[in-house]
Amino acid sequence: MPKRITDNQVLGAMGETAVRHRFLSMGFQFDGRSPLEAGIDGIAEVMDRGQPLAKMIAVQVKATAEGRYAAETDTGFSYLIRQVDLDYWRGSNLPVVIVLWRRSDDSFYWKEIPRGQDAGDRRLQFAKTEDVLDETSVNRLAGLTVPKAGFGYYVPPLGGGEEALVNMLPIGLPSELFIATSPYSRSQAAAILYNETDDPRFDWVIQGETFWSFNDPRNSSCAAIVDIDQVEAVDTIDIAFHDDVVQTNDFIHLLRNTLRHQTRADLDWSKSEKILYFKAFEAGQQRRFSYESSKKKTDADVVSVHVDKKTNVLSFVRHHAFRPRFERLGDQWYLVVSPTYFFSTNGFTPHQYPAALMAGKKRLDKSATLRGQVIMWHRFLTEAARTEEFDASGLFGADSQTDHRLTFGAPPSVHLDIRVPEDKWGGGKKKPDDEEQIEDLFA
Repeated sequence: MPKRITDNQVLGAMGETAVRHRFLSMGFQFDGRSPLEAGIDGIAEVMDRGQPLAKMIAVQVKATAEGRYAAETDTGFSYLIRQVDLDYWRGSNLPVVIVLWRRSDDSFYWKEIPRGQDAGDRRLQFAKTEDVLDETSVNRLAGLTVPKAGFGYYVPPLGGGEEALVNMLPIGLPSELFIATSPYSRSQAAAILYNETDDPRFDWVIQGETFWSFNDPRNSSCAAIVDIDQVEAVDTIDIAFHDDVVQTNDFIHLLRNTLRHQTRADLDWSKSEKILYFKAFEAGQQRRFSYESSKKKTDADVVSVHVDKKTNVLSFVRHHAFRPRFERLGDQWYLVVSPTYFFSTNGFTPHQYPAALMAGKKRLDKSATLRGQVIMWHRFLTEAARTEEFDASGLFGADSQTDHRLTFGAPPSVHLDIRVPEDKWGGGKKKPDDEEQIEDLFA
């Protein structure tokens, strides 16, 4: 009878070769075992930029030609391991991982074999984003080599350092600040501007009987709320860097109101959330913002519409937003940009259950997402500063003056000696189909 090599043997050999190549491309050493192995196909050794660290991980490869895994969706699936294999792996003095390779789509997923005695440990749950075997899993794999008992030892994050972006934009302040007396309180002045003027503006503060603004009130609707003959201009630095706490808080209030006024054509203010968010131009319509990222021209869906896939009914609208905070460090004021989201039912009406939608979105955000949002907000806030004239549809409106508005510098960056592991971002592991479940819940 002629000798024969089965298709399963060929597939198994292909899987071991593919996994070995994947580990090598990630910067690990990988040594295959002999044909006498009983459930460990190879040993992966952790390396740091080519330096072996003598920290080993046992690897078992499971290869499949095609088809779907059990309960597979776009975000995850489950995999049932045999009890005899689980018993064998639990006796290992090395951490053991199982790697699933599928030839049809050349996908690699990995999971650590649990070492407890729970019968449910046989069924492993894989998340396609978190459990893919690639460069993003290097630090998690290295972390498996840290002993679970005793004081342990430190395994540094691998792959070198990275540039970290600080979410603080240096503020360029106008050179002058206008001070006047006012016979009205803040609420009375606001009511007058709303009811008696055609173009109300609110880039001012009133504390006691004193009015502050970077814009000359004599040239705007604010003339209705001040004593015209008492207006004077002072150097902004005399107010901005005063040591009095009350005066500092009032100046922060002025900065916030000025920012809101400058961005009023494009951003709305949520009083309850204390955030600025992109306006929708029409109900149920998305909106894009184009800008120069750190590397190339890009754009973002700053207002995105989500439709229930089953009923084709508008479920919710998500708006890019940020929570502004003003901080003074030495002789420099900064705008601290904390990216977040605002949710509405149609682009205008606030959503009744924003917390659940926010939790689902935050679980999906990673460091690159937050970095991109900080860059986007910086580009948005500085775009108009490079233009001398504005029309009514511009970012900051037709009445903006170059020397009477806030300008924003680039966010500073710092070099980190080690790279922050990607899996440390976000609010923990997400469940499969999070976004779809949330959309269905609020349809």
